[in-house]
Amino acid sequence: MASGTSRDVIQRGLSVLGRAIREQPRIFAVAVAGSVLFGGLVIVSAYVVGAVVGDVVVPAVENGAVGTGTLALAAVALFGISVLRVVGIFGRRLGAGYMQFRLQAAYRRRVTRRYLELPLSWHHRNATGTLLSNANSDVEAAWYPIAPLPFAVGTLVMLVGAVGSLFLTDWALALVGLAVFPALFALNVVYSRRMAPRQALAQRLRAEVSGIAHESFDGALVVKTMGREAQETARFAGRAQELRDSLISVGRLRGVFDPLLETLPSLGTLAVLVVGTIRLRQGAITVTELVSVAFLFTVLAFPVRAIGWVLAELPRSVAGWDRVSRVLDATGEMPYGDVTLDGGGAPATLAFDGVHFGYEPAEAHLPGAQVLGEVAFTVPAGRTVALVGPTGAGKSTIASLAVRLVDPDAGTVTLDGVDVRQLTAGSLASTAALVAQVPFVFDDTVRANISLDRPGIGDDDVWAALRLAEADGFVAALPDGLDTMVGERGTSLSGGQRQRLTLARALAGRPRLLVLDDATSAVDPRVEAAILAGLRAPAPGQHAAASILVVAYRRATIALADEVIYLEQGRVLARGTHTELLATVPGYVDLVTAYEQAEQEREQNRSYDEVPPLPSGLEIEVDR
Repeated sequence: MASGTSRDVIQRGLSVLGRAIREQPRIFAVAVAGSVLFGGLVIVSAYVVGAVVGDVVVPAVENGAVGTGTLALAAVALFGISVLRVVGIFGRRLGAGYMQFRLQAAYRRRVTRRYLELPLSWHHRNATGTLLSNANSDVEAAWYPIAPLPFAVGTLVMLVGAVGSLFLTDWALALVGLAVFPALFALNVVYSRRMAPRQALAQRLRAEVSGIAHESFDGALVVKTMGREAQETARFAGRAQELRDSLISVGRLRGVFDPLLETLPSLGTLAVLVVGTIRLRQGAITVTELVSVAFLFTVLAFPVRAIGWVLAELPRSVAGWDRVSRVLDATGEMPYGDVTLDGGGAPATLAFDGVHFGYEPAEAHLPGAQVLGEVAFTVPAGRTVALVGPTGAGKSTIASLAVRLVDPDAGTVTLDGVDVRQLTAGSLASTAALVAQVPFVFDDTVRANISLDRPGIGDDDVWAALRLAEADGFVAALPDGLDTMVGERGTSLSGGQRQRLTLARALAGRPRLLVLDDATSAVDPRVEAAILAGLRAPAPGQHAAASILVVAYRRATIALADEVIYLEQGRVLARGTHTELLATVPGYVDLVTAYEQAEQEREQNRSYDEVPPLPSGLEIEVDR
C-alpha cells in the first residue's frame, strides 16, 4: 500500500490542490499575481544588477570616477524594484494565508456538519479521538501546502522566464540552466515519494495518540479509582513514542534531502561562473551578461525551494485529505422529510409496528447484532408506558428509535400516525424529547444548559422546568443561581443533580412525548416518585400531560405506569398493568423482585452511612 501511495502521491496531491483552487479561485488569483510579480522582478533585478556592475561599477574602477546621475539612476532602479517586490510578497502571502485559513475553516464546518448528519451507528464504529483528529489536524494537513502553492506557481512562471532570458543571453549558459532546473524537480519528486508513507503513518499515529489521550482523560475517574494510572501512562507513552519515531523518520529524510536541494542551485551558480568565464574570454558574452546570469542563479535558489516545499507537503496533504474525505463520503445519513406536526400542545401518540433493528458491526467482515425483532406496541396520548426487561433486552434501543436517533431495519415508528422518517427535523425535536441514561451537561451556566438558546424559553420557563424536575431547590441554593457555571460535564454537580438538570432541559421545550431512558436512576426514590407524579400533570403551557415512555427498574416507578411492556431478547413477551404482570409472568416477577432487593440493599447501606456520629466524649463499654 505504501508503495502504491508513493507512485501516485504527486498526482493525488495535485488533485487536492486543484480542488482548493476551484473553491477559492479569486483569492488564489490574487496570491499568484503577487507571486508572478515577485518572480518577474527577480529576473529583472538580476539584469539590473548586471547592468549596474557592468555599466557603473566596472567603468568606475577603470576610470577612478563615476557620474552622479548614473549612480542615482542605478539607486532609483534598485529601490523601485525592491518596493515592487515587497508589494508582490505582500499580495502572495496575504492571499495564500487567507486562502489556507478559509479552506481549513470551511472543511472543519463540513466535517462537523457531516458528523451531525451521520447516524449513531456510524459514530459507534469510530473512536472519538479519530473524529477529533479528522476535524482538526487532518483538515490542517490537507490544506497545508496551500501556503507555499502560489509561491511555487509564481516560481514556475519565473523559471520559464529565466530559461527564456538565458537563451537570449547565451546558449551555453542556457544549457546549464536546463541541466539544473530539471534536476531540482526530479530531486523533489524522489523526495515526495519517499516522504509519502512516512507522512501517512505520522498522520494516523496523531489520531491514535489523540484517541488514547481523550479516552484516558474522559475515564479519569475509572483510571484513578482502579489504580490504573501507571498502565494508562505506559499505554499513552507507547503510542507517543511510535509517533515520535515516525516524526524522527520524517525529519531524517528531510535532513538528507534539504541539503541536496540547497546545494544544487549553488552548484548551478558555480557552473555558470565556470562556463561564463570561458564564454567571456571567447567574447561571446559581456561582463554585464555574466554577472546577470550568475546573480539570477543565486536569487533563484530560494524561490525554487517553494516547489520543493509544495512537493514535500503533498504526502501529508494526501494523508490528511484521505482521512477527511472518509468522513465527507461516509454513507448512512438519515434524511428528514417535509411533514410537520401541529398538536397544539396535546400529548402525542407513539406507535411501534413490526420493528426490527440490528447494530452494524464495527468491522465489515463481522456479523451484525440483531437487537429487536417484531416489536409492536403503542403509547397512547397522555398515557405512561414503562419498558421493563433484563440487561440487553433492547430497552435503550427502543428509546433511541422513538426519537429517531436510529431508524429501524424493518417496520415503522410513528408519531400521531406519521412515520418519523417523514417528519422535518424541527417538528420531530419539538414533539419528542429524550432524557438519556447517562446525563450530559455542558460546561456552561445552568440557564444555558436548560434553554440551549432555544427561542421562546425565558427564565420563567427555565424555573418551571426545574420545579417539575424537582431541581429548583438545589439550583436556587447554588452561588449564582441560574448563572452558576457547572463545569465540564457538570463536575460540580452530583449524579442525581445532573439527571434532574437534563430532565429539566427536555421539559423546557414542552415536548408532547417524553422518553426517559432510566433517566432518574441516580435520584433518591422519593424524589423520583415526586418527579414522575409531577410529569403526569399538565406542564405549564400545555392542556394535558405529555405522553411518557419510561425505561424503568424500580417497583414504585413501574407502578405509576398505565401499562408495562415486558421485553426479553428484543421481543415483547408480555404487556399489561404492573399487577397483571406480577400475577401472570414469572420472569417479570423475578426481575422486579431482584431490582427491589438491590434497591433495598442500597437504601440500607445509605441509611448506615447517614447515621450521625456519637457526641464527643461519649464512650460505649463493650463486654469483653
